[in-house]
Amino acid sequence: MSISSGFRIYVTDQLSQIIPLTTRAMFGGLTFFHEGRAFALMAEERLYFKVDDSNRPDFEAKNMGPFLPFGDPTKPMAYYELPEEILEDLDQLAPWVQKALNVAASAAKTRPKKEKR
Repeated sequence: MSISSGFRIYVTDQLSQIIPLTTRAMFGGLTFFHEGRAFALMAEERLYFKVDDSNRPDFEAKNMGPFLPFGDPTKPMAYYELPEEILEDLDQLAPWVQKALNVAASAAKTRPKKEKR
């Protein structure tokens, strides 16, 4: 799952023009965070945004599919590939970013809290 430095820089630059973000290398890819919440990931020269039922139809309407880290279509992650033309246009990109952030925030609210020991 290698990523070229050029693509990494390009994607980081595009996203950081919309929101402040941090990144972390994970499993050979790169994960993007805003305010501590993961909302996007990059693997093999592709960018994926976090999805749920609220924004998945946007990706499906553009014939984009889920992130399949293990190649098994029965075990997709809750991330879908972002269309290249969306990434290239900041005006189009901003609402897609916001929807992914909303999904990440919603997921954080519904995740069970860890018990204190």
